[in-house]
Amino acid sequence: MEEPDRLPLSPPPVPPLCGDESIVGVPDAAVVDFWRFAMPDLRMNNTRGLFAEFLVHRAVGSHRPRVEWASHDVETDDGLRIEVKAGAYLQAWEQRAPSPIRFGGLRARAWSPEAGYAEAKTYNADVYVFAVQTAREHAGYDPLDVGQWEFSVLPRPVVAALGSDSVSLGAVRAAAGPPVSFAALHDRIRSADPRPGAAGR
Repeated sequence: MEEPDRLPLSPPPVPPLCGDESIVGVPDAAVVDFWRFAMPDLRMNNTRGLFAEFLVHRAVGSHRPRVEWASHDVETDDGLRIEVKAGAYLQAWEQRAPSPIRFGGLRARAWSPEAGYAEAKTYNADVYVFAVQTAREHAGYDPLDVGQWEFSVLPRPVVAALGSDSVSLGAVRAAAGPPVSFAALHDRIRSADPRPGAAGR
């Protein structure tokens, strides 16, 4: 089987980091120290989103690594493309009231190293997962407890029919029905797979 044409500067695959790798030239510093610096609080918006992607990745049993520039967040071993959106009522900063939850970026301009950005925004995943961290008081907030997360799942045709770049949690729940727990997430994602002949596999 022929290799597809590759651009001149094509990075090789790298093994996943363990955290104990030393940072050369920085005394007593390892990769885990960088992780603690960059992602010290799972309540932060960007980190919460990455953690939600990780939960979905584990729920579907994917062995494919996250690709920063991909047009979707998680891909299963059989090629199901999943977009993950995350929200929470509590933030890492002081608030007067719990945050209203709205999910943005449903459409995006796909990017490839060969062609750059596409001209038009499109819905680029097969399935969309909307993850909500449900804690409403900081005293009990534990982002590492999947019992505090709820998930709503919609296939691309339903998301596309909403016709928007962003959607409220209420609109998601109206379209998806009651949310599911982490334990039920795999089956809900598989049942929403819109690819021909793929439902439930």
